[in-house]
Amino acid sequence: MTSQRATGAGLAAIFGAMAFMSAGPALPDELELGSTLYDQYCAACHGADLEGAPDWQRPGPDGRFPAPPHDETGHTWHHGDRMLFAYTKHGGQAYLDGLGVAFDSGMPAFGDMLSDEEIKAILAFIRSTWPARIQEIQAERTAAESTE
Repeated sequence: MTSQRATGAGLAAIFGAMAFMSAGPALPDELELGSTLYDQYCAACHGADLEGAPDWQRPGPDGRFPAPPHDETGHTWHHGDRMLFAYTKHGGQAYLDGLGVAFDSGMPAFGDMLSDEEIKAILAFIRSTWPARIQEIQAERTAAESTE
């Protein structure tokens, strides 16, 4: 069995073009934009209240896992900002393929529909809904990404 191990060039294609790091707390305008865009692009799959699809921890009939919650009950906060940005911009499958991870992701790419700033606003909105301790943990994971 051959692994699709990410090459330096493959990871550069995913991460190299983006210089995404949190620049502190989001501004009210960014959160408002993020909330509006979340409703328009994300809520249909991830829930209007960020609750995720029912039975999101079990594969559906198509073998894919349904959309997870983006609230504190899900695993979004387990990932740093760079990963979340790339996953959203390039799509789950492209991101995972670039890392050589064998997983069938149904997350579409939004890079052709949303600007980088709009993606960042959505992620800022999602982060803003988490309890302070979870925001701290996620910020630590974001900081750790810059040393990888």
